[in-house]
Amino acid sequence: MKITAEHLARGAYVYVRQSTADQLVNNPESRRHQYGLAERARSLGWKDAIVIDEDLGRSGSGISRPGFEKLLAAICEGRVGAVLAIEASRLARNGRDWHTLIEFCGLVGTLIIDEDGIYEPRHPNDRLLLGMKGTMSELELSILRARSIKALKQKARRGELFLTVAIGYVKSGRNRVEKDPDLRIREAIELVFRRFDELQSIRQVHLWLRREGIMLPAVNYTRAADRAIVWKLPVYNTVHHILTNPIYAGAYAFGRTCSKVTIEAGRKRILPGIRRDRADWEVLLIDHHEGYLSWHDFERNQRLITDNATSKGLVPRGALRRGELLLGGLLRCGHCGRKLHCLLFRQQRQYGALSLPRSAGQPRNRPVHRLRIVAGRSGRQRGVLQRLQPLGMEAAIKGHRDLHRAGWREAAPCGARTRAGTS
Repeated sequence: MKITAEHLARGAYVYVRQSTADQLVNNPESRRHQYGLAERARSLGWKDAIVIDEDLGRSGSGISRPGFEKLLAAICEGRVGAVLAIEASRLARNGRDWHTLIEFCGLVGTLIIDEDGIYEPRHPNDRLLLGMKGTMSELELSILRARSIKALKQKARRGELFLTVAIGYVKSGRNRVEKDPDLRIREAIELVFRRFDELQSIRQVHLWLRREGIMLPAVNYTRAADRAIVWKLPVYNTVHHILTNPIYAGAYAFGRTCSKVTIEAGRKRILPGIRRDRADWEVLLIDHHEGYLSWHDFERNQRLITDNATSKGLVPRGALRRGELLLGGLLRCGHCGRKLHCLLFRQQRQYGALSLPRSAGQPRNRPVHRLRIVAGRSGRQRGVLQRLQPLGMEAAIKGHRDLHRAGWREAAPCGARTRAGTS
């Protein structure tokens, strides 16, 4: 008999785990079966059983599991006479955790009990059998994951995989989507695109919607209604999602994000939702369904959103902001390549690039004085003149007059010799 008085003098620990939140909701029989192991422990001679269920809804593939760490700590302290689980996959789905458990149980003389039998890790045959059980459990998980991912990608390549549906669309049958029949929802989505065409800034669209008190639809998942539409004032991310999601341009996209695996404190940590460049998307099917705008307009909007970025390095042009310089964001410094901004230098508004620290080994940037560009003198100067289109000059003069009428103090002349793109 493998169970001795020494084992019975210690506690019996029942380890309960289910891998996902979906299993917690839809598979209560497995959980009830695992809790029933406490009764089996009493039938084997233990007076009582301690249930560890902190890992419900956590995968056993190597991520942090506080319940499993609690079990290992109790084993090392010599308080555990037996560990009960319905099968090896409940205790661990990776070799590291499984073999660590076997090693600790063998050192302190703790039994491992599942539905198939009672195992003594200090016995070579039992240890071999436990090792094979853990290896098969880990292999099974890898095979199931590989098969499911392959099936998902095959369905995605046909444009038929819809795990969720964006606001403004509903599923049509099992493999298609169409515009939401609710006219209010469609008009709200169309309003966002119309205002972006006028304001050309996600932030300005967001501020306008908040200022006007216009609510946008959002999805609220509940047990009672599964997918319910609620209306609320938008946050910035809501507007950004609508304007950057290719589904609204009639395109099907899959693989826009990926996950990154890191090691923290000896445990695997998965960082989901890392955005990929469009060239790295796994599937992109244009004209897949009816959109709220054309693909051409969508790409134009993405270029504009990229150009509006002000903190994404030196390459983006940056959004136009308040200032009195006509070419703000269009000129770059010939020394450091940084964008020229509107700076106050000797009580004058002038073009200039923010200087890097002297420790960076680069010379200080000086503001540009006395804008003097002669037509035809050089290709760089012609590049500046190309940006000073007659229509743009008229708009700038008109804007300056409007500001002057509103009481703004006329700014002093600014700028000097500049070079378009590399000034």
